[in-house]
Amino acid sequence: MRDNPVKAKIAAGGHSFGAMIFEFFTPGIAQICKVAGAEFILYDMEHTAISTETLRQQMALCRGLGIAPFVRVPTTEYDFIARMLDVGAMGIMVPMVDTAEQAAFIASCCKYPPVGRRGAAFGVGHDDFAPGSVLEKMKRGNERTLVICQIETAKGAENCDAIAATPGVDVLWLGHFDLTNFMGIPAQFDNPRYLKAVDAVVAACDRHGKTAAFMAADQKWMKDYLAKGFRLMAYGVDIGIFQNALAQGIDFMHANAKPAKAKGKARK
Repeated sequence: MRDNPVKAKIAAGGHSFGAMIFEFFTPGIAQICKVAGAEFILYDMEHTAISTETLRQQMALCRGLGIAPFVRVPTTEYDFIARMLDVGAMGIMVPMVDTAEQAAFIASCCKYPPVGRRGAAFGVGHDDFAPGSVLEKMKRGNERTLVICQIETAKGAENCDAIAATPGVDVLWLGHFDLTNFMGIPAQFDNPRYLKAVDAVVAACDRHGKTAAFMAADQKWMKDYLAKGFRLMAYGVDIGIFQNALAQGIDFMHANAKPAKAKGKARK
């Protein structure tokens, strides 16, 4: 079984950067992200209509590239989590984690017995269809799976220390838009209440040896949140990156296009 280089890197105190995919589930996207320097791809199921079959293909396309595929499932349900792991996801993100009890359930779904409740299926996507020791595969699977709890509600922020302390949880991912929405301060990212919650998430991760994570839309967000102590970060989402780059190019062409020459009058 392949290792998860992202989990090893952040566990050692390092940083890891990658991409978040909402729309471009194309055959080439994994290679494109890899060439761009991404170390992981986070595929979104929460806000998209992506199917299990499409994700199964994307997991296969990451195989052999050295890029780690993660999936944000739509909700805290065993069947979503286990199915994504079996098709090859090396990390699972669950949105709107509010309590340590919820975090413990998520972690248990990602681990084989006796530490968890993940069902057994071998010689399938997650172990690259290869033969080998089942016990070794279970051990490696438990070790390599990155368990990401998304903190994006006021209750989750209040309980972030207990969530970070939960065995099996590796990452607390700050969901900044939803967090401000649930705090009653939509998109007020300079509001002292929001900033206090951000600091609490980072402090909880530091206290319990976990990693704080974030999706940064631009370089200012990157710089600010790296300075705060976030070590796992996605650069925007595919839709925004493509749209912004295309808009810049089209605006440039409009600004530099030469006026059309006036046509002469037609002869009678």
